[in-house]
Amino acid sequence: MSRRTEIDVRPITEADFPDWNRALNTGFLQPPLVAAEQLDARRLEFVPGRSLGAFDGKRCVATFRSFDQELTAVGGRPVRADAVSNVTVTPTHRRRGLLTRMMAQDLAAAKERGDVVATLIAAEYPIYGRYGFGPATTMTEWSVDVPRAGLDPRRAVPEDGGRIDLVDGDEVRALGPGLHERLRRAQPGAVSRTERWWQYRTGEANTSGTPWTEPYYALYRSADGEVEGMASYRTDDRWGDAKQPLNTATVDWLIGVTPAAERALWHFLCSIDWVQTVKSGWRSPDDLLPHLLPDPRAARITTQADWLWVRILDVAAALESRTYEGWGSVVLEIADGGGLAGGRRRLEAGPDGASCTRTAESADLALDVRDLAALWLGDESAVRLAALGRVREERAGAARVVDALLRTSRRPWCPDMF
Repeated sequence: MSRRTEIDVRPITEADFPDWNRALNTGFLQPPLVAAEQLDARRLEFVPGRSLGAFDGKRCVATFRSFDQELTAVGGRPVRADAVSNVTVTPTHRRRGLLTRMMAQDLAAAKERGDVVATLIAAEYPIYGRYGFGPATTMTEWSVDVPRAGLDPRRAVPEDGGRIDLVDGDEVRALGPGLHERLRRAQPGAVSRTERWWQYRTGEANTSGTPWTEPYYALYRSADGEVEGMASYRTDDRWGDAKQPLNTATVDWLIGVTPAAERALWHFLCSIDWVQTVKSGWRSPDDLLPHLLPDPRAARITTQADWLWVRILDVAAALESRTYEGWGSVVLEIADGGGLAGGRRRLEAGPDGASCTRTAESADLALDVRDLAALWLGDESAVRLAALGRVREERAGAARVVDALLRTSRRPWCPDMF
């Protein structure tokens, strides 16, 4: 009879790094042999103590990494976040509780640091709810049928006096970070980007193991010369019978800090000669794109799914960090199987601010911490969750009170994968 050895979960060292990356590639069904240049690029992300591994003897069989992040709350205030990424378990070691051990270790350290929330992008839906994460934003992708859109190709130049120029990676690295900061300060659900993010997206560093192919970069300046928008996109080379162009432009990312910038960039992308289809990339579900076209039906939804997941670590800090459009008070009974953020709290909130304090008063609404996470950024409805049996009204009408406090006029959106 074979015996299972004790598996050690611990922060990795520099000496563990090659084997940890082999396990990472294996978990994501990538070739397990990691090239030296790929390892060098990934070392840029290595922070001692924030990358965990599970080791069966000397062999790494599970991976986990977290890093510092800021997440924009409703109203524009950034909160400290523990961003979780690179989560894998090798197929030979599944169902042994390795992710549970790594997650518990990381979240405990995050709470000790004073992080308000943890964040992740979930590859699989059923996994992370049991750790207190809830889906807090939604992502939508559109495919635009350019001939049907109804745009006049003779009017590709912005009509507001602005202009669009094609730029290179150096200009993107110089101008992009400041532009993104303007976007994320105004967009609930947006997360911070590091200098390395811009290096990866412009070819200065490459962790993928495949050769870098330069995309096109379009930059929008307003009539007074202010940089207000930027997009990265790629095109294919596809032709039909009789030399009919059937090309597609695929957007990697697009930033517009004004409606004029968004309009100008989307109209530009839909006016490129030979391009018959524009794929939008990851956008907010209430993005302006379809209604910037004369025929909104030309933009067909191809993907709509949960995107950013949030795990609240500090209930008071999370609820006090965001803004509220109306006045209200509610007592929440929060269950947390992880033991990090449970308890009964009174939220009193209004346009002038909010307070969230522990209380012994009777609860108005009972919910799990994962459902509070789904409500916190304003995208989910407590009334809807009550209908699904995921929250429970202890006082009639409490779910409507919560919706009146937490729902937002525009939906939260996270533009990034991490």
